[in-house]
Amino acid sequence: MVEIVLTRPVTHRELRRVRYGGIALAANADGTRLMAVQPARRADAALHVLRRRLDARLPVDVPSTHYPDRDGRVLLNVALGAEAEHVLSTAAAAAGKPAEEVLGRCITAALARQELERSRHLQERLDGLLAHHSPEDVLVCVAGRLRRGTPQAP
Repeated sequence: MVEIVLTRPVTHRELRRVRYGGIALAANADGTRLMAVQPARRADAALHVLRRRLDARLPVDVPSTHYPDRDGRVLLNVALGAEAEHVLSTAAAAAGKPAEEVLGRCITAALARQELERSRHLQERLDGLLAHHSPEDVLVCVAGRLRRGTPQAP
């Protein structure tokens, strides 16, 4: 199973054209993510084949495996421009590592920074709430919200 993140929502016309071309896709409600099954011997080959089949037809950003592999990794197929390729290959050569490993470490570090920033932002918002409300009031409010169901986070 391959998940495809799009740079913009897919139109119904584009989706029909791709399906007519023999690629079965399922789109999410806002048309920014697609799911597809691409048979291949390896997950990385499935990502590569599907990107090649879709690139001219859809605004593909990042295809990825939907489920982690045996090592717990989700694979990405990232298409880089010439300048980014050059920077990545230079960094990989300097580190004596494969470009895929250097890119993986960069992505992992960026995700960790993003998670830390989200955590800091939440802590700041919580500190603001606790400046005006008791911890018990905040907890009761959160419990009530969870019981009713929470809106999707952005």
